[in-house]
Amino acid sequence: MEKKKVVVGMSGGVDSSVAAYLLQKAGYDVIGVTMQIWQDEDTAAQEESGGCCGLSAVDDARRVANSLEIPYYVMNFKREFKDSVMDYFAEEYLKGNTPNPCIACNRYVKWESLLKRSLDIGAEYIATGHYARVVQLENGRYTLKKSATAAKDQTYALYNLTQYQLAHTLMPVGEYTKDEIRQIAKDINLRVANKPDSQEICFIPDKDYAKFITEYTGEEEKEGNFVTPDGKVIGKHKGIIHYTVGQRKGLNLSMGHPVFVLAIRPDTNEVVIGNGDEVYSDKLYAGNLNFMSIEDLEGEMVVDAKIRYSHKGSKCTIGKVGEDKVECIFEEPQRAITPGQAVVFYDGDYVVGGGTILRDEEE
Repeated sequence: MEKKKVVVGMSGGVDSSVAAYLLQKAGYDVIGVTMQIWQDEDTAAQEESGGCCGLSAVDDARRVANSLEIPYYVMNFKREFKDSVMDYFAEEYLKGNTPNPCIACNRYVKWESLLKRSLDIGAEYIATGHYARVVQLENGRYTLKKSATAAKDQTYALYNLTQYQLAHTLMPVGEYTKDEIRQIAKDINLRVANKPDSQEICFIPDKDYAKFITEYTGEEEKEGNFVTPDGKVIGKHKGIIHYTVGQRKGLNLSMGHPVFVLAIRPDTNEVVIGNGDEVYSDKLYAGNLNFMSIEDLEGEMVVDAKIRYSHKGSKCTIGKVGEDKVECIFEEPQRAITPGQAVVFYDGDYVVGGGTILRDEEE
């Protein structure tokens, strides 16, 4: 019987390397691919920053592929990455939102573009080293189940994959803990067994988002006013791209007590400042919806909602208030609900769906 062909997105890290090995061991015909997405032609900078798709990733991934004796290719996705991730990131910050570029990259580059090219070369599946599990429910729909280890679950960043994408996706690493994955890598003598995880946004290795946005867009930073919720001016800010909801550090305001960013108003170029208790809210609205375990939301549903990657999740009731808008009311107020970030809904360990948190004026 002919083996099923799978393209594994290899970042040069331990997770995707072990994913390739596990699929090979399970009897698949495995092809390794690293996605070339970096725009910078400065070789030194790329080798320095590494990240999930830097030049050092190619060297590490190629070595792993050689060790596993699988074919290996580098595919160019520069244009797709610029259009779907970098442009989106900069535009959202200029609108006063706080985007999540990894979610956009997963949906539009890693899945949409890589999947299409993989199917074009005769593969049936793509696979990654994400800590998540693809399952098909009794209702026939595909969804994501949290990984075997809550400490490393990555379903939040994958909530907007389509049914078609999920049907052609394998995630073997989701059945293991990180320690188990590192041990497997050691057992088969992979050099990347102890390689540290990449942390930063891959195209901003120095973490200076404002500098990147200014250079990338050519837009000058515009100073504006810090204001209280009732509009009183209490100081000057250095440009809205420097701030995010919930932020306390770097405000340089002498108020005699800790203050936080409550909201960003791009239309008036204002950053709203308030006290710690004012940064909590029990309600949000989300748009750009994608449902996984259900086809659509009918009536109300009680779910656990995560409002950022590191959030543990909190109980809320969701209901649609428009064709592409959902209202989410939490049982307990949540800190720093941030426009532009994703909210992901769970039913136990399973992803129900999710969307993008909207700003007040979009509600």
